[in-house]
Amino acid sequence: MIDKYKALEGLAATLGVRNFSMKEAGGKVQIAGTTTYALERDLLWDAIKKHAGWENEVAADVRAERTDIHGIHVVKPGESLSKIAKIHLDDANRYMDIFNANKDKLKSPDLIHPGQELVIPNR
Repeated sequence: MIDKYKALEGLAATLGVRNFSMKEAGGKVQIAGTTTYALERDLLWDAIKKHAGWENEVAADVRAERTDIHGIHVVKPGESLSKIAKIHLDDANRYMDIFNANKDKLKSPDLIHPGQELVIPNR
């Protein structure tokens, strides 16, 4: 069963999950680790949930160290604040929350650039 989830090791490394472990025990895949922000933890969970039957196969204990913000998002080409809000806050209309959290970097909610690191506020 653990082979089904092997790709999570690479994702965990990409996300910077520290002390990542994955082992099979008690009939489940036990996943553990620590992220800096909830954003990385949530992205790992999203990947877990893409596997059919995960509810009965996985027990995960992935904890975020910081809770003051949801995380940091690096802007990719073609993204907008509303698209980023939809991805990370589940609501495109919360784009102004992201803008307000980044007023030190952004002059307008309509002007962001690839490579910018934006603070994502808590949900």
